[in-house]
Amino acid sequence: MRDQPPRTRTRPRRVIFLVPSLTEAIAETLPGALVGATDWCARPVGLDVPRIGGTKNPDLARILDLAPDLVIANEEENRAPDLDALRTAGVRVLVTEVRNVPQAFRELDRVLTACGAAGRPRWLDDAERAWSAPPPAVGRLATAVVPIWRRPWMVLGRDTFAGDVLARLGVSHHFEDHPDRYPRIPVGELLDAAPDLVVLPDEPYRFTADDGPEAFPGLPCALVSGRHLTWYGPSLAEAPRVLGEALRAAHR
Repeated sequence: MRDQPPRTRTRPRRVIFLVPSLTEAIAETLPGALVGATDWCARPVGLDVPRIGGTKNPDLARILDLAPDLVIANEEENRAPDLDALRTAGVRVLVTEVRNVPQAFRELDRVLTACGAAGRPRWLDDAERAWSAPPPAVGRLATAVVPIWRRPWMVLGRDTFAGDVLARLGVSHHFEDHPDRYPRIPVGELLDAAPDLVVLPDEPYRFTADDGPEAFPGLPCALVSGRHLTWYGPSLAEAPRVLGEALRAAHR
């Protein structure tokens, strides 16, 4: 269950983020509140705050030294034992859960409020408008496989934010009913699925024109921005356009 920020607490003044996309959201909205972030928090470009390790292996001692009022985490990206250790040390932790686009907007609003935002930032309103009725990215419903890793091959499965993003752009994916959220599927089975399209993001695995498409001979491959496919923050405002252009270019 998500942690709910107590209504009676003073607004935090020092916040550490363990989620790259949420780091971007607060850095764009309340930059003075951000006192630490993970090594993977690369946005905005030039972000200059103390680094506290990775999302899966944060430096807990470093976090405590920075004396945050609040640590923002995510149930998928961060490990429960690390968050429990922070709570035991007396740190307030807010854990987000994002499985679809509407939930992303609710969680962004909740996080920004917890961090002391006086109102909704313009980028959040722009993002909601952009996703209110995005046009289909392709002329007809397309079915895709969406690898997120190789060696071993892993793909989008059930109940994922990225899967919902693609669905809203008119692209379903073959493994959306798989029992696992990120199943390991041998590349031979991916080919046997005979998708209309292969969607290859540049994160978490950095697929490129020379690393990924060669595994799917004869299939159209869309190289897409992982930030626009998997992040929930200011990038949501331009994601329908950016992803739509990449999907259309591959599915002609």
